[in-house]
Amino acid sequence: MDISNEALVLEAPYYEVVLTVTVTVTFEDTTVYLVEVKQAGIFHIEGLDEEILGRVTATSCPNILFPFARELISDLVTRGGFPQLLLAPVNFEALYQEQAQQPESEEEQTTKH
Repeated sequence: MDISNEALVLEAPYYEVVLTVTVTVTFEDTTVYLVEVKQAGIFHIEGLDEEILGRVTATSCPNILFPFARELISDLVTRGGFPQLLLAPVNFEALYQEQAQQPESEEEQTTKH
């Protein structure tokens, strides 16, 4: 499972956060199926400094969006005739901390996990 998210400023204090979840299931060397979902939300956030705002858009916003992406992936897989796939919850705070510890040269505009 690959997870990434990105935040865009629409017009302050409105931010669009897009969570992308990609699940690839393989058997031996064959890809059985690949599901990719982009779940977006518009958030009204104000009164935070830049550092805290970055943390909120990388942790709290994806935390709100993930259950919807998780449900959609499960539904798509089941409708495709495959056994139900339930994704485990994701700790976006831990992923944010992990990325923050990477050297700056490896960082990108989007948070990838």
